[in-house]
Amino acid sequence: MSDSSFPRVPFPATVPCVVLLLLGACAAGPASLGVLAGEDDPRMPVLDAMASELSRSRERLTIGEHEPPYFISYRLRDTKSFHMQARYGALFQDDADRNRVTHVEVRVGSYDLDNSGAARQGIFGGGTQATYISRKDGPIDADMEALKASFWLTTDEKYKQALSDYLRMQGEGVYKPEEKRAPSFSREEPVTYVQEPVDFDFDQDLWREEIRAASRLFRGAPEIFDNLVRLSARKETRYVSNTEGARLVTEDVLYSLHVTAVARAEDGMLLTHGRNFTGRSESDLPRGEELHRKVEQVMDEVLALRKAPVMDPFNGPALLRPEATGVLFHEAVGHRLEGERQDDDESGRTFKGQIGRRIVPAFLTVYDDPTLEKWDDVPLNGYYSFDDEAVPARRVDLIEEGVLQGYLLSRTPVKGVEPRSTGHGRAQGNRDPMARMSNFVVTPAETADDHVLEMEALEQRLIEEARRQGSEYALIIEDISGGDTNVSIWGYQAFRGVPSIVYRVDAETGEREMVRGVEMVGTPLTVVNRIAAVSREKGVFNGFCGAESGFVPVSAVAPAALITEIEMQRQRRDAERAPILPPPWVSDEE
Repeated sequence: MSDSSFPRVPFPATVPCVVLLLLGACAAGPASLGVLAGEDDPRMPVLDAMASELSRSRERLTIGEHEPPYFISYRLRDTKSFHMQARYGALFQDDADRNRVTHVEVRVGSYDLDNSGAARQGIFGGGTQATYISRKDGPIDADMEALKASFWLTTDEKYKQALSDYLRMQGEGVYKPEEKRAPSFSREEPVTYVQEPVDFDFDQDLWREEIRAASRLFRGAPEIFDNLVRLSARKETRYVSNTEGARLVTEDVLYSLHVTAVARAEDGMLLTHGRNFTGRSESDLPRGEELHRKVEQVMDEVLALRKAPVMDPFNGPALLRPEATGVLFHEAVGHRLEGERQDDDESGRTFKGQIGRRIVPAFLTVYDDPTLEKWDDVPLNGYYSFDDEAVPARRVDLIEEGVLQGYLLSRTPVKGVEPRSTGHGRAQGNRDPMARMSNFVVTPAETADDHVLEMEALEQRLIEEARRQGSEYALIIEDISGGDTNVSIWGYQAFRGVPSIVYRVDAETGEREMVRGVEMVGTPLTVVNRIAAVSREKGVFNGFCGAESGFVPVSAVAPAALITEIEMQRQRRDAERAPILPPPWVSDEE
């Protein structure tokens, strides 16, 4: 299993639904949707074509006397995007793109037991493999027969694979002992959801000048030898149709702006630092003087890091600002509460069988809520109305006063848990969905008054803790660029966080000094249970999370946290000379 990551990079966002109609198992077909959305809606022929090919496969797809599929699902992502990049005050990229990506899921057997439990065979596994793998893209022309053909060919491929896996599972079952297990797939009420078209306004000329001007500011700091101001605007229309009767059309819009500065410290260490801004409209992004202030802040921080000393490995008290706390919980706790990991023999299953037991301090509560659009007027990246399995999104209370309540679920059930999805089946592009976090919220429990402090009091408590431990100093982690974790059984159950701004605080004087070159490491249960207090205020960390089903947009909302003991290790250090000559716009005599 690959490690997951939580970098600060752009992501797709969503907007509220305007039409929602719940239907039973005998849901009306695409024709009723066409009326619901409007007869001239150009999206409806696409959904109708998908439903038509789906119906043909459901009725006729079989091989001899073998079982036909009991479930088929089609998904199409239609993406329009603009990408601009500026460096040194000039445009280096100015592109527009349009693409469609298809995904097909075919299941053979039944909801109780189907092909999905089959382990994939390697090149020496003896299994029969297809000699041709179909392309997973769709036509961007309004040619519905070509669209049907894209789904037709992939459906054929997926059915043969599913049937082969199912038959192999039946054969292997002769040798395996009977055991109680979870069903293969959950039963869900099919939904019909058609979202009103969303405007996608993007002023290309305005943003060309904005990012040119922003990147030109870096000319004032020749020590920063490279820089990037990247602007992306993207609209994604998602279509889902399945044999249960689900019909779904959603539209998501993202605007994102990323500022990056690259320099070398005086000892040759490479320093990369930046800021990311996202929103669902152009007005959510900084521009003009506000953008210039953000760029100048990045420049000042990088220049300060150049002169900051490299910190030695550390084990002691630390104060994590809200964004860093959010990443800590995302990596150390969140991934271990995703449903597929609970019954996976390849996973460490940290919290398997722990429902009803305390797993974090009793003064903390944790939930995940994809229906939250904003937090204190900050747009949340993890917001959506329906997941990629056409299941309505909903809040899941994961931890209440330190006690585990449940897991995030896709349509893959977990043994011992009610087999119903929580609407968290998510995927990138044409990958298979699995349970993933959305808006992961850490908050003080209602009974946590003794452990909730104002920020000033929390900082004072940090110094007191350092003195109590006899430590010369404590740490304040101001900002963090991301992290990763290992959830596989084939490695240590550990996590890593990569701070970008860290201060060392003298335990006697309280004086702060910026340091560099360290990263947080540890085992999840140990670190999280050493949180002694949290702040009243909370902050938002927006980003992408990468795991088995690809990169999906996520948010972490959390308070600042005082941790009595945290371990920091040295980052990998690749020392190299900075550029020998100054940049061309700087006189050699300067």
